[in-house]
Amino acid sequence: MFFAFCPWLEHSKLSTLLDSQGTHMLDRRHFIAGGLSVLATPAIGFTLEPRYKPTTVAVSQKYAVGKLIVVPRGHFLYYVTAPGEALRYGVGVGRAGLEFQGTATIAYKRKWPDWRPTNEMIAREPNTYAKFKEDEAYRQPGGPGNPLGSRALYLFQNGRDTYYRIHGTTAPRSIGRSVSNGCIRMLNEHVNQLYEKVPVGTKVTVL
Repeated sequence: MFFAFCPWLEHSKLSTLLDSQGTHMLDRRHFIAGGLSVLATPAIGFTLEPRYKPTTVAVSQKYAVGKLIVVPRGHFLYYVTAPGEALRYGVGVGRAGLEFQGTATIAYKRKWPDWRPTNEMIAREPNTYAKFKEDEAYRQPGGPGNPLGSRALYLFQNGRDTYYRIHGTTAPRSIGRSVSNGCIRMLNEHVNQLYEKVPVGTKVTVL
């Protein structure tokens, strides 16, 4: 185990600075020592950068317990576990122009979910998704080869599907990068943990 330093999770429209890990902070007064790192088993054949392993950190007490906060520029997801404390995970996020921003609600959850790309994804990459273009009813079954990985949390706004998800991945090296079609990717072992912690109805804010 090791100690990691992490700033307060803050966001300012006027003056936002980034620490060495890309986490939002208002100014240097908000730096505070984080907690112990919670070690996780990396995917086979892949070593996750230490900063992206689950780590208990201090955050602003303005964030409600149980809420999820995603900071795409830092490639971090925070699950607020207690007043002023959160469990931080490394994530992969959407490419420029495809990322989700705002607040949504987890409407439902699925283990080993099936999957179909959106019409927009098929239009952008028709060769990649040719199978889905040819068969409009086809959905890829859940399993180790499914892009959503082992778990998926489905994000809705005002009762409507955003088509954005927090999910596992078949591409562990995408953690810490902005390469997805907009969804928030986690290692399967990490999303499995989060799946058990957060209930349907949990609020998710992407800064």
